[in-house]
Amino acid sequence: MASSVKDMMAEANREVPKLTPQEVREKIRSGNALLVDVRDGTEVRDSGKIRGAVNVARGMLEFRADPESPYHDPAFRKDRTVILYCASGGRSALAGKTLKDFGYQKVFNAGAFKDLVGAGLEIEARNE
Repeated sequence: MASSVKDMMAEANREVPKLTPQEVREKIRSGNALLVDVRDGTEVRDSGKIRGAVNVARGMLEFRADPESPYHDPAFRKDRTVILYCASGGRSALAGKTLKDFGYQKVFNAGAFKDLVGAGLEIEARNE
């Protein structure tokens, strides 16, 4: 059991593979991938999100990912590849570890929003 954030991050980074922006693009193109922005609503409102991503704030992830939850989002399916990103890669690593603990098998950390944008992934406004 992790005893600090540092331990939690190390465990998450061991269990959730990190993708390059090019690998993210390839997985999205291959289909059946869910791209999840785990930043909070104000961050997304201020900067937009990657086109096609679903915004689920880190604090709501468990509720959206659990099929038994009344807040479940049907886009979350355990047979689907899930790719997560946040502002720097920390929350997305922890979110990925949570999904792995929930039984999701194909979970990846795309890292930082700014790196994805810098690599040319298209942005859309939150309300699109």
